[in-house]
Amino acid sequence: MKTFPLGGVHPSDNKKWSNAKAIEVLELPDVVNIPLGQHIGAPATAKVAKGDKVLTGQLIAEATGFMSANIHSPISGTVTAVDMQPNGQGLRQMMITIKREGDEWMPEIDRSLDIKRECELDSDAIIAKIKNAGIVGMGGATFPTHVKLSIPNGCKAEYLIINGVECEPYLTSDHRTMLERGEELLIGVEILKKALKVEKAIIGVENNKPDAIAHLNKLIKEKNFAVTVEPLKVQYPQGGEKQLIAAVTGREVPPPPGLPIHVGAVVCNASTTVAIYEAVQKNKPLIERVVTITGKELKEPRNLLTRMGTPIQKLVDMAGGLPEGDVKVVNGGPMMGRAMVNLDSPVTKGCSGVTVFSGNDAHRVDMECCIKCAKCVSACPMGLEPYLISKMSKKQMWESVEAERITDCIECGCCQYTCPAGLPLLDYVRLGKQTVMGIIRARAAANAPKK
Repeated sequence: MKTFPLGGVHPSDNKKWSNAKAIEVLELPDVVNIPLGQHIGAPATAKVAKGDKVLTGQLIAEATGFMSANIHSPISGTVTAVDMQPNGQGLRQMMITIKREGDEWMPEIDRSLDIKRECELDSDAIIAKIKNAGIVGMGGATFPTHVKLSIPNGCKAEYLIINGVECEPYLTSDHRTMLERGEELLIGVEILKKALKVEKAIIGVENNKPDAIAHLNKLIKEKNFAVTVEPLKVQYPQGGEKQLIAAVTGREVPPPPGLPIHVGAVVCNASTTVAIYEAVQKNKPLIERVVTITGKELKEPRNLLTRMGTPIQKLVDMAGGLPEGDVKVVNGGPMMGRAMVNLDSPVTKGCSGVTVFSGNDAHRVDMECCIKCAKCVSACPMGLEPYLISKMSKKQMWESVEAERITDCIECGCCQYTCPAGLPLLDYVRLGKQTVMGIIRARAAANAPKK
């Protein structure tokens, strides 16, 4: 089995709680809160005001510059506020609040279940449709997809790699999407190949999803799709973009500002690829996604097709409510997810799952002194020294942290998972990375030519 060459860990995948649960459509919420910043880059700019009537799929916030993404209304109704609201971590950000009134869609959106394979659009038109639909990476990175597909001068795409790995423990939304939307996924691959002008497409899937691998291979053979399914070794973080490229192609993406395209690769998440099919073939913007709600003590873990802006609490209720006793709710999975303090916060484009931990699993282990065992160094898939950059971040040694390549960190959490002392390595690394990237941006702005 292929895998990446450096670091990685093997946490229990805990996918059995939800991997056999078919996707269900979550009933529409009465009110949604839509954050203007659901993506990497500049937040979108609101195009509606309090009192405006909107339809499902209508543009309500426009991309601000190239590195940004459009946002569309997930329901029809009346805008009741454009104001600051708390997100899942309790931080306030600008959101559009809409009160639902029925479910009336924009007329150009094709809501039929008919599968449309032929795409007559050229590369530029495909990318324009993806941009207009507000498609971003749905595996969690939320990188605007139209930016990823806009190949820089001097670069050439050789490989399209579809990320069906879903290596994060507990989460199964991509797994169920591959099983239940396989043909749409494969048509989306064809559309992406046309947009990128590439011939070689590979779907990487970890070998703990044999049903998805078999299903996709069957469709490829029956429907004559020109794509290969590559089973991969179960090793976290196999789904990291750089790790997946290394596993599938043997090529190593250079450190920042190095990008996948610099080694001829473009990576797109499986759920994102289905959303691309819907945008290009059905004129449907990104207004809903499959979200896994899971946990060992939940009464009914599920995979729910959920409109953006739906309160997380509504998903928890559908899973039977929170267990009794100590509980921690995480937006995402246990490795890269973030603990939530506000369950009224909304589902966003990058929310692939919500994991509920209870009992002892809801607590961090007691911290002890670092004994410099170097387990975190061995586990780091980027070849960093997490114990060192974590300590430097804690002491606010920003120049030293930058010199130690903190911006290379992919925030996978392997260091914290493997630390026998229970140190919050990832927390301090995230703090340091965010601070250093702000310093780098400020330095670039200061050194930019004066207009």
